[in-house]
Amino acid sequence: QVQLVESGGGLVQAGGSLRLSCVASGRTFSRYTMGWFRQAPGKEREFVAAISWSGGSTYYAGSVKGRFTISKDNAKNTVYLQMSSLKPEDTAVYYCGADRNPIYVRTEVGEYDYWGQGTQVTVSS
Repeated sequence: QVQLVESGGGLVQAGGSLRLSCVASGRTFSRYTMGWFRQAPGKEREFVAAISWSGGSTYYAGSVKGRFTISKDNAKNTVYLQMSSLKPEDTAVYYCGADRNPIYVRTEVGEYDYWGQGTQVTVSS
């Protein structure tokens, strides 16, 4: 069992930056693929970014590529999402997910086994 706790959300003006953190419990965190997803009001949860267990492979949604950076620190059981050049359309609840599969970096919500409670990000225009 893995428990995930996100933090770092808040209110920021367009063009600003935020860094989200997700701390995981459990001894096997280093073997998980980790992902960030987001859900805006009235919309389905969507993929944002993912990183392989080693940190060597990353994948981004087209809407955030070049603006967001995912990273992980296995020693701290933490995955980060650095968000820059934020836009109002980035406003959503951001969720951290863990995928027990160590082979592929996957982008589908249904492929992830564990989820955090989410952290709100609001970008004002």
